[in-house]
Amino acid sequence: RPDDRLYSQRIAVALEPENMSIAEDILGQIREVFPKAEVLLVPNPSPSKQNSLRVAAADLLEIARWLRVQANPAFDYLSNLSGVDWPDKTVKEKTKERRDGKETETIVEKKIPGFLEVVYHFYSVSLRKGPLILRVRTGNRRDQVVVPSLTPIWRSAELQEREVYDLYGVIFKGHPDLRRLLMWEEFEDFPMRKDYVEPDDYEYEPTPHGRVLERSQAPFRP
Repeated sequence: RPDDRLYSQRIAVALEPENMSIAEDILGQIREVFPKAEVLLVPNPSPSKQNSLRVAAADLLEIARWLRVQANPAFDYLSNLSGVDWPDKTVKEKTKERRDGKETETIVEKKIPGFLEVVYHFYSVSLRKGPLILRVRTGNRRDQVVVPSLTPIWRSAELQEREVYDLYGVIFKGHPDLRRLLMWEEFEDFPMRKDYVEPDDYEYEPTPHGRVLERSQAPFRP
Protein backbone atom coordinates (compact mmCIF):
# COMPACT_ATOMS: atom_id res chain seq x y z
CA ARG A 1 0.00 0.00 0.00
CA PRO A 2 1.20 3.59 -0.65
CA ASP A 3 1.11 4.46 3.05
CA ASP A 4 3.26 1.40 3.90
CA ARG A 5 5.86 2.32 1.28
CA LEU A 6 6.04 5.87 2.56
CA TYR A 7 6.46 4.61 6.12
CA SER A 8 9.27 2.27 5.05
CA GLN A 9 11.06 5.10 3.25
CA ARG A 10 10.86 7.29 6.36
CA ILE A 11 12.29 4.50 8.52
CA ALA A 12 15.13 3.91 6.02
CA VAL A 13 16.05 7.60 6.02
CA ALA A 14 15.81 7.80 9.81
CA LEU A 15 18.15 4.80 10.23
CA GLU A 16 20.65 5.92 7.60
CA PRO A 17 24.17 5.40 9.03
CA GLU A 18 25.62 8.42 10.79
CA ASN A 19 28.50 6.39 12.15
CA MET A 20 31.12 9.11 12.29
CA SER A 21 29.03 11.30 14.62
CA ILE A 22 27.54 8.40 16.60
CA ALA A 23 30.84 6.61 17.23
CA GLU A 24 32.68 9.80 18.16
CA ASP A 25 29.84 11.12 20.31
CA ILE A 26 29.47 7.85 22.22
CA LEU A 27 33.26 7.63 22.63
CA GLY A 28 33.26 11.07 24.24
CA GLN A 29 30.45 10.07 26.58
CA ILE A 30 32.19 6.82 27.54
CA ARG A 31 35.42 8.63 28.36
CA GLU A 32 33.53 10.98 30.66
CA VAL A 33 31.60 8.24 32.45
CA PHE A 34 34.33 5.55 32.37
CA PRO A 35 37.67 7.42 32.29
CA LYS A 36 39.68 4.25 32.98
CA ALA A 37 37.98 2.09 30.35
CA GLU A 38 39.98 0.93 27.32
CA VAL A 39 38.03 2.21 24.33
CA LEU A 40 39.46 3.12 20.92
CA LEU A 41 37.92 4.60 17.78
CA VAL A 42 38.47 2.30 14.78
CA PRO A 43 38.15 4.28 11.54
CA ASN A 44 36.58 2.64 8.50
CA PRO A 45 38.07 3.95 5.22
CA SER A 46 35.33 2.39 3.07
CA PRO A 47 32.60 4.54 1.45
CA SER A 48 30.17 3.52 4.22
CA LYS A 49 32.41 5.20 6.83
CA GLN A 50 31.05 2.87 9.48
CA ASN A 51 33.56 3.68 12.18
CA SER A 52 33.45 1.50 15.26
CA LEU A 53 34.59 1.42 18.87
CA ARG A 54 36.90 -1.27 20.18
CA VAL A 55 36.19 -2.05 23.83
CA ALA A 56 38.31 -4.18 26.14
CA ALA A 57 36.54 -7.36 27.23
CA ALA A 58 36.99 -6.40 30.87
CA ASP A 59 34.99 -3.19 30.32
CA LEU A 60 32.33 -4.56 27.96
CA LEU A 61 29.63 -5.53 30.45
CA GLU A 62 29.68 -2.26 32.37
CA ILE A 63 29.68 -0.16 29.20
CA ALA A 64 26.92 -2.30 27.67
CA ARG A 65 24.61 -1.73 30.63
CA TRP A 66 25.25 1.99 30.36
CA LEU A 67 24.57 1.99 26.60
CA ARG A 68 21.26 0.22 27.15
CA VAL A 69 19.85 2.68 29.68
CA GLN A 70 21.88 5.84 30.27
CA ALA A 71 23.67 6.71 27.02
CA ASN A 72 22.36 9.49 24.82
CA PRO A 73 20.85 8.00 22.76
CA ALA A 74 20.15 4.80 24.69
CA PHE A 75 20.54 1.74 22.46
CA ASP A 76 17.53 -0.47 23.09
CA TYR A 77 18.13 -2.93 20.24
CA LEU A 78 21.04 -5.27 19.48
CA SER A 79 20.39 -6.14 15.85
CA ASN A 80 23.45 -8.18 14.98
CA LEU A 81 26.30 -10.01 16.67
CA SER A 82 28.95 -11.74 14.57
CA GLY A 83 32.37 -13.33 14.87
CA VAL A 84 35.64 -12.69 13.05
CA ASP A 85 38.75 -14.87 13.05
CA TRP A 86 42.16 -13.20 12.83
CA PRO A 87 44.80 -15.97 12.59
CA ASP A 88 48.46 -15.62 13.53
CA LYS A 89 50.43 -13.85 10.84
CA THR A 90 54.04 -13.09 10.03
CA VAL A 91 55.12 -9.68 8.80
CA LYS A 92 58.49 -8.64 7.43
CA GLU A 93 60.13 -5.48 8.70
CA LYS A 94 63.18 -3.77 7.25
CA THR A 95 65.88 -2.59 9.62
CA LYS A 96 68.93 -0.51 8.73
CA GLU A 97 72.28 -0.66 10.48
CA ARG A 98 75.45 1.32 9.91
CA ARG A 99 78.72 -0.52 10.35
CA ASP A 100 82.18 0.65 9.35
CA GLY A 101 80.66 3.59 7.56
CA LYS A 102 78.36 1.41 5.49
CA GLU A 103 74.62 1.11 5.81
CA THR A 104 73.20 -2.38 5.58
CA GLU A 105 69.57 -3.38 5.34
CA THR A 106 68.19 -6.56 6.84
CA ILE A 107 64.72 -8.06 6.82
CA VAL A 108 63.38 -9.34 10.13
CA GLU A 109 60.29 -11.53 10.38
CA LYS A 110 57.91 -10.72 13.21
CA LYS A 111 55.07 -12.98 14.30
CA ILE A 112 51.83 -11.28 15.33
CA PRO A 113 49.56 -13.49 17.49
CA GLY A 114 46.02 -13.97 16.25
CA PHE A 115 42.75 -13.43 18.10
CA LEU A 116 39.00 -13.76 17.74
CA GLU A 117 36.72 -10.75 17.54
CA VAL A 118 33.04 -10.20 18.28
CA VAL A 119 31.29 -7.35 16.43
CA TYR A 120 28.02 -5.83 17.69
CA HIS A 121 25.54 -3.55 15.89
CA PHE A 122 23.27 -1.48 18.15
CA TYR A 123 20.32 0.76 17.32
CA SER A 124 18.17 3.20 19.21
CA VAL A 125 14.80 2.25 17.75
CA SER A 126 12.88 4.77 19.85
CA LEU A 127 15.06 7.64 18.57
CA ARG A 128 15.83 6.10 15.15
CA LYS A 129 19.60 6.30 15.56
CA GLY A 130 22.26 3.82 14.54
CA PRO A 131 24.07 1.68 14.03
CA LEU A 132 26.64 1.96 16.78
CA ILE A 133 29.29 -0.70 16.16
CA LEU A 134 31.35 -2.19 18.99
CA ARG A 135 34.26 -4.62 18.69
CA VAL A 136 35.70 -6.87 21.39
CA ARG A 137 38.84 -8.99 21.02
CA THR A 138 39.85 -12.17 22.80
CA GLY A 139 43.34 -12.64 24.22
CA ASN A 140 44.23 -15.24 21.60
CA ARG A 141 42.68 -18.06 19.57
CA ARG A 142 43.51 -20.90 21.97
CA ASP A 143 42.97 -20.60 25.71
CA GLN A 144 41.97 -16.94 26.15
CA VAL A 145 38.69 -16.85 24.24
CA VAL A 146 36.25 -15.63 26.92
CA VAL A 147 34.13 -12.47 26.61
CA PRO A 148 31.10 -11.42 28.70
CA SER A 149 27.64 -12.44 27.51
CA LEU A 150 25.25 -9.60 26.68
CA THR A 151 22.18 -11.82 26.88
CA PRO A 152 21.15 -10.44 30.31
CA ILE A 153 21.06 -6.95 28.75
CA TRP A 154 19.74 -7.66 25.24
CA ARG A 155 17.78 -10.89 24.85
CA SER A 156 18.50 -10.84 21.10
CA ALA A 157 22.10 -11.81 21.93
CA GLU A 158 21.14 -15.30 23.16
CA LEU A 159 21.03 -17.28 19.91
CA GLN A 160 23.60 -15.10 18.17
CA GLU A 161 26.16 -15.75 20.91
CA ARG A 162 25.47 -19.47 20.61
CA GLU A 163 26.12 -19.25 16.88
CA VAL A 164 29.47 -17.46 17.37
CA TYR A 165 30.41 -19.99 20.05
CA ASP A 166 29.49 -22.86 17.73
CA LEU A 167 31.31 -21.60 14.64
CA TYR A 168 34.27 -19.68 16.10
CA GLY A 169 34.79 -21.01 19.63
CA VAL A 170 34.24 -17.78 21.57
CA ILE A 171 33.04 -18.55 25.11
CA PHE A 172 30.44 -16.09 26.38
CA LYS A 173 30.69 -15.97 30.15
CA GLY A 174 27.29 -15.64 31.82
CA HIS A 175 25.27 -17.04 28.90
CA PRO A 176 22.23 -18.93 30.25
CA ASP A 177 22.49 -21.86 27.81
CA LEU A 178 25.79 -21.86 25.92
CA ARG A 179 25.84 -24.89 23.61
CA ARG A 180 26.17 -25.58 19.91
CA LEU A 181 23.43 -24.19 17.71
CA LEU A 182 24.13 -25.34 14.14
CA MET A 183 26.55 -28.24 14.56
CA TRP A 184 25.81 -31.40 16.52
CA GLU A 185 27.13 -31.75 20.07
CA GLU A 186 29.78 -34.34 19.17
CA PHE A 187 31.26 -32.10 16.47
CA GLU A 188 34.84 -31.02 17.09
CA ASP A 189 36.58 -27.79 16.13
CA PHE A 190 35.02 -24.59 14.78
CA PRO A 191 34.14 -24.58 11.07
CA MET A 192 34.26 -20.81 10.47
CA ARG A 193 37.85 -20.41 11.60
CA LYS A 194 40.19 -19.69 8.71
CA ASP A 195 42.51 -22.59 9.51
CA TYR A 196 39.70 -25.14 9.81
CA VAL A 197 40.36 -28.32 7.82
CA GLU A 198 37.36 -30.37 6.82
CA PRO A 199 37.77 -34.03 7.85
CA ASP A 200 37.81 -36.83 5.28
CA ASP A 201 34.91 -38.58 6.96
CA TYR A 202 32.24 -37.47 9.42
CA GLU A 203 31.67 -40.12 12.05
CA TYR A 204 28.25 -38.73 12.91
CA GLU A 205 27.23 -37.51 9.47
CA PRO A 206 24.36 -39.54 7.92
CA THR A 207 25.59 -41.65 4.99
CA PRO A 208 23.67 -43.70 2.38
CA HIS A 209 22.72 -47.13 3.69
CA GLY A 210 20.16 -49.87 3.13
CA ARG A 211 17.82 -49.25 0.20
CA VAL A 212 19.32 -45.81 -0.44
CA LEU A 213 22.79 -47.33 -0.84
CA GLU A 214 21.49 -50.06 -3.14
CA ARG A 215 19.78 -47.53 -5.38
CA SER A 216 22.92 -45.35 -5.55
CA GLN A 217 25.01 -48.36 -6.67
CA ALA A 218 22.52 -49.73 -9.19
CA PRO A 219 23.14 -49.06 -12.92
CA PHE A 220 21.39 -46.00 -14.24
CA ARG A 221 18.25 -46.77 -16.22
CA PRO A 222 16.61 -43.91 -18.12
